Amino acid sequence: MLLAMTTCDPHSPNHNNTTTTIVERIEPRNATLAKNNPMGAALTMTLGILFNVVALIILAKAYNRFRRRSKATFLLLASSLVATDLAGHVVSGALVLRRYSQEVPFSLCGDSADPDASCLFLGGCLVFFGLCPLFLGCAMAAERCMGITRPLLHARQVTTARAKIALALILLLALSVALLPFFSVGAYTYQYPWTWCFIRVMEDTRATDLAFVMLFCSLAFSSLAVAFVCNTISGVALVKARLRRRSCHQRWSAQSHDTEMVVQLVGIMVTSCICWSPLLLFGLISGIKSFSDPLFKDRDTYRGLLVTGVRMATCNQILDPWVYILLRRSILRKIYRITKRQASLRGSTFRSLHRDMSSIKSQPPEEKSEEGRGKDAQPLTFTV
Repeated sequence: MLLAMTTCDPHSPNHNNTTTTIVERIEPRNATLAKNNPMGAALTMTLGILFNVVALIILAKAYNRFRRRSKATFLLLASSLVATDLAGHVVSGALVLRRYSQEVPFSLCGDSADPDASCLFLGGCLVFFGLCPLFLGCAMAAERCMGITRPLLHARQVTTARAKIALALILLLALSVALLPFFSVGAYTYQYPWTWCFIRVMEDTRATDLAFVMLFCSLAFSSLAVAFVCNTISGVALVKARLRRRSCHQRWSAQSHDTEMVVQLVGIMVTSCICWSPLLLFGLISGIKSFSDPLFKDRDTYRGLLVTGVRMATCNQILDPWVYILLRRSILRKIYRITKRQASLRGSTFRSLHRDMSSIKSQPPEEKSEEGRGKDAQPLTFTV
């Protein structure tokens, strides 16, 4: 506000317009943080930690039970996915709660031109813990696709040691992308309502920022696309094997494990698509608009959309554990039995109704006429 008053000429005919324009550009950065209620963020963080811990216990028990089987690789990657979700929830949630508790001017906490260390760390955590689950979901889908369509090749090439190497490479790739702003490729800034940090896409967007957000979104969307293709191939292969009905009992047991894993992968993929697509789309569109037009009019609208997107992305870390909690083979078997029981009940009701209708239609016409005459011949009685 003081900057606008000192830089404007009071004798200028455009004094009011110039003052208004400058104030609008600097007011968000010097605004005081509103007194926000951190209960929502604290509740989300608590639920995420609780659900991820439960899912991690379930996966750890399953990993110990299937340590020497083909499912061990899948369980290792799944446990790593839940562990990264848990770590992201704890680290990012703690930083966000710290920001909620602060009530100091935003300019003292860091602005878009010079963000502080907590903003850089929070932005890097959002990118790192956002890419890791998407990369791991893609790797799990590719591993299961090979295990179902090429079981012999999978048995020879895919081992627990190689899975750990692939896991390390995935983490290293995500970390490399998250550290790009420290090498002057893009930047992290505080985002509305100034309690979280993300790539600079709303104001003062540069070519490096646009390249960074495009890289982040392209990697995320590519992971989802590869997971969709692999899960589709695996699902079609399982359906074909189910229809042929030429396998032995042991093979059917193996296919039941494959079905369980594919169902879980589909659940992870659908959850990730629903939760991450808004943030990726809104972030990419905001970056393109801000770079092409630094004063684009829909800035406030896209700020609200970006907040909605990051909240939905946070829900992904809460919903992912439920995929492993609910979509287990024992739960799926119970759901299948209940569905089959309801279908058989409806089928028996329909068959009994059909038999009754068939018996009525097949009754001779003489019997129908005699029954009709018998009913008509009944005497009428009057009471006087």
